[in-house]
Amino acid sequence: MKVEEPKTPMIVDSHCHLDFADFDADRPEVLERAAQAGVAQILIAAVSQEHWPRLLDLVRRHQPLWAGMGVHPNESPEHSPSEADLLAAVQQEKVVAVGETGLDYFRSGEAPTWQKERFSRHIEVAKKAGKPLIVHTRQAAQDTLAMLRTEGADRAGGVIHCFTEDWAFAVAAMDLGFYISFSGIVTFKKSLDLQDIARRVPLDRLLVETDAPYLAPAPHRGKRNEPGYVADVGRFIADLRGVPYADLAGQSTANFHRLFRVPVADGA
Repeated sequence: MKVEEPKTPMIVDSHCHLDFADFDADRPEVLERAAQAGVAQILIAAVSQEHWPRLLDLVRRHQPLWAGMGVHPNESPEHSPSEADLLAAVQQEKVVAVGETGLDYFRSGEAPTWQKERFSRHIEVAKKAGKPLIVHTRQAAQDTLAMLRTEGADRAGGVIHCFTEDWAFAVAAMDLGFYISFSGIVTFKKSLDLQDIARRVPLDRLLVETDAPYLAPAPHRGKRNEPGYVADVGRFIADLRGVPYADLAGQSTANFHRLFRVPVADGA
């Protein structure tokens, strides 16, 4: 009698940049490796308006891929889309989110007004389109939370991607209806505070991501990150929490479907 091998649990990469030129040489192989690792679906977050057409073409050609449309806070102010252009973009086929967007004072060294105006525009579009936000925040925690509150971002909901803030921020964001997404940073040896938060976030509000090609998790540090490595992030968090990997993968996948209203993939 033939014994069937255990099925690889399905998991989702809730945030990456598979459209980047880093993957031009081997994108089909990257997708195949992701599938072999059990990655059922992948969300690619736009960072610039210039790349929107390329990203839309990519997600439309591959069934497991979905898109978020927006402009990263580090894009220069002259590259800010109008509200009309952004609204039209997020209403395209296979676009399930607005972003990535947010505030990032790490490179600007200040709190630029134009970043806040751009973030506000994204929040308004998310509310009008009825689609969740993908929020990036770096050295701008208080301003990010303040804007999410005052701009009514709870009406759209969303995710704080690549989470690196403290527990108080996580609680405040979840109170606004946001999910918390952990990247490969959580696997780094010095990320003890972040690991504690990964233990504490309710399982039904947790997502996992790669942010590929950046931030490859252990044991791949120093390499180009890719969506298949999200399984390593999931296994690490499952071990932190003392739960089976299949449970962590299944719940984070269900969270992804609930937040982004994406159909369940075949086999998931």
